[in-house]
Amino acid sequence: MNEKGIKTLASNRQAYHEYFIEEKFEAGIELVGTEVKSVRAGRLNLKDSWIDIEAGQMYVKQLHISPYEQGNIFNKDPLRVRRLLMHKREINKLFGLVQREGYALIPLSVYFRGSRIKVEVALAKGKKLYDKRASNAERDAKREIARELKERNRI
Repeated sequence: MNEKGIKTLASNRQAYHEYFIEEKFEAGIELVGTEVKSVRAGRLNLKDSWIDIEAGQMYVKQLHISPYEQGNIFNKDPLRVRRLLMHKREINKLFGLVQREGYALIPLSVYFRGSRIKVEVALAKGKKLYDKRASNAERDAKREIARELKERNRI
């Protein structure tokens, strides 16, 4: 996302390898003061995180935000469950899709939009091993074509 006022803090590049990304959504995240300071410093990790819907609320789980160094007693557990903020109808739509069609909700990136911290949520379907092999072969073929074109332009 390269729009004006957007600064990406962390992204989950592994998600594009593990899942087919069907649709993307933007959600706010509920953080405490020391977590905000850690996020501003870029000390977060999305690697194994995922999103669950419970009782009409969305929660991100396994999102690691490192403790703030000057936070002492105010620091929270780095892996605590954090609530995501979206409109009720969007949450209900996503809940229906996840339950019925076997989709998963995963966070793709955390970024600033102005002064607010946002999470890009993806509605995704898991890839099988043969899908991953096909994606790797396609990526390698594109890389080889680009290399050949660069070689020809140099001559």
